[in-house]
Amino acid sequence: MLQVGDSFRHKFSYTQVDVDTYAKVSGDNNPLHIDEVAGAASMFGRRIIHGFLGASVFTKIFGALWYADGHVYMSQSMKWMKPMFTDAEYEAIITVKEIFPEKNRILYDCAVFELASGDKTIAGEAMLLNKKQYVW
Repeated sequence: MLQVGDSFRHKFSYTQVDVDTYAKVSGDNNPLHIDEVAGAASMFGRRIIHGFLGASVFTKIFGALWYADGHVYMSQSMKWMKPMFTDAEYEAIITVKEIFPEKNRILYDCAVFELASGDKTIAGEAMLLNKKQYVW
């Protein structure tokens, strides 16, 4: 039975091929993501990962790794705090923040941290419905 404070951690990284594929699928061909020269000339000094690609780790967690059977995403808020880069190691952490048993819903705290620096790159919350798994 899930309780407030329960958490799940998932380590991940993205390659430039992942970024290029995301650019093609999403249509976001911003040179900051796909052009090495533009990335180097930017304030970041190199190409950065699309914000939504970095945050897509949460859909992986909720869709395939954490009580996934029956999950329905209700909402997701996000704040991008630092850029993310290819071939860097990150860890996503979701934590049960609040439980709504009468509605079979959980509000999660969602965060991504760069492992090398410990810096938080993404902060937010997600509300999920699950009538199969969230039964108290």
